[in-house]
Amino acid sequence: MKKVVGIDVVEDRTAASRCDEGFLRLRRLRIANVYEDGTRSAPYACDVMTRRHADAVAVALYDEDAEGRVLVLLREGLRPPVTLRATRTDLVQSDARSWLLLPEVVAGVLEDEDVGHDGLLRRAQAEIAEEAGLAVPPDAIALLGAAFFPAPGAAEERVHVVAAPFDRNAPRAPTGDGSPMEEGGQVIVLPLDEAIRRCRRGDVPDAKTEIALLRLADHLGYSPHHGRRWADVEAGATPSPARLAWLLGRDEVSGTSPADRTAV
Repeated sequence: MKKVVGIDVVEDRTAASRCDEGFLRLRRLRIANVYEDGTRSAPYACDVMTRRHADAVAVALYDEDAEGRVLVLLREGLRPPVTLRATRTDLVQSDARSWLLLPEVVAGVLEDEDVGHDGLLRRAQAEIAEEAGLAVPPDAIALLGAAFFPAPGAAEERVHVVAAPFDRNAPRAPTGDGSPMEEGGQVIVLPLDEAIRRCRRGDVPDAKTEIALLRLADHLGYSPHHGRRWADVEAGATPSPARLAWLLGRDEVSGTSPADRTAV
């Protein structure tokens, strides 16, 4: 696979396109609140971003090493909407990073056939094979709590979170979906506490990934603060301030986030 070093906007079809075509669609509505006495508010604008298949599944893939550390698999992938932030000059909070490749947990959109709990597990299995190149049986996949809305102010999408074990020594050959947007990425394996730290530091700025990793820690009874399972933590033990500062990705004294900082 060729290394992707950037993206170019070949054509901007915004002005010539309808709101209800394309992969993402925009419902441009006017809404009124209905009150208990039967009256209504003045109409106001409400835009809703949608797509044919509204919901998705996110998969927290994990393994454990000989020392008892939980390891997780993330996949770097192209995210043009985030990459193109660099072309904006009107951001209230400046963002100097290019965000060409964004690390995320394996995830995918639910299709028509992915009905019910079994359908959700099958879709997770398919996305694991497609994006991570791994074979995981459906009965090894566990649901991690209720689904959530990642952007309820603008989109109707709901994300289901699941966890599945994987063998980090197994050969991986992601098949992709044939789209150029699947090009250029790679699979990375990190300790769970380090992956959570990168979320909080901003190196993995994807909400579903942080939620999935934190739910995985709860599911496994793993303490990211201590770097091991709660069963192995001494009764009453608490993480040191230095350990907490490392996890949060900031300097214990100054509050800065050095790029080169070792684990405590």
